[in-house]
Amino acid sequence: MPIAVLAGLVPSDEVGRCYRGLDADAPDDYRQLAALLVDDWRSRAVHTVGVGGGQGAGKSTLGRLIVEAGRAFDAHVEVLSIDDFYLTREERHRLAEDVHPLLATRGPPGTHDVALLRATLAALREPGDVPVPRFDKGVDTRTGYETRRGAVDIVVLEGWCVGATAAEESVGESINALERDHDADGLWRSTVEAALRTSYAKVFADLDAMVFLKVPGLEAVRRWRLQQESERRPEQRLTAAGVNRFVEHYERITRRMLATLPATADVVVELDDAHRIAGLRFGTF
Repeated sequence: MPIAVLAGLVPSDEVGRCYRGLDADAPDDYRQLAALLVDDWRSRAVHTVGVGGGQGAGKSTLGRLIVEAGRAFDAHVEVLSIDDFYLTREERHRLAEDVHPLLATRGPPGTHDVALLRATLAALREPGDVPVPRFDKGVDTRTGYETRRGAVDIVVLEGWCVGATAAEESVGESINALERDHDADGLWRSTVEAALRTSYAKVFADLDAMVFLKVPGLEAVRRWRLQQESERRPEQRLTAAGVNRFVEHYERITRRMLATLPATADVVVELDDAHRIAGLRFGTF
């Protein structure tokens, strides 16, 4: 089924031509989505977009297709992954020593170089070369920079926590074994929430539009994350138990995003257990 039907949209001929020119090996529904999104953004003069969603939701795949769709529409599109802005392993280990041991694990708010992220987003608006960091998850640290071209038409920031908001109340009781056994006093959770409330909120407030890839639930996140592990070198793969523990670092905020973002995101993409687009809502920017 054409996914435009799910959103009550009538794609233009340009969208059809763009879609047909995208990577034929990519999921068909994600190709359609990329074409629809870029066409909508350029028609509305949207400049900075956030794409958020649980691990394994397909943000990187969609980002790659969005760049291709930009070329088809003669628009300069750059996609940044918030993952590339993780603090280095050494920086996180210092946080673990000074603040809380769980901050050694990359992922949750508080483990990114937000100042560098904001500076990079601002630099991409201007002409000239822009250095963008690269983070290698296999070795768990930053491995250098690549050069992007500034004066972009559209810049997309994708990441699991993009668009997340801080809790309105205190962190409360633990919700999983990680929190119960390793954050009994709530210090780690409070540190994550404080980061969301301050530096991350400033980044997300600068977004002109928000796309939310809504996963079916945490079980799907665990399953998809484990599938991703099979694509890594054997010595770098997490076991099922390791994936479960890793996902527990993300669980609290992922559940909050599932509860709040469908009502606030400009575009909501509902995924089924087979990783297909089962629902699509386009709002107004």
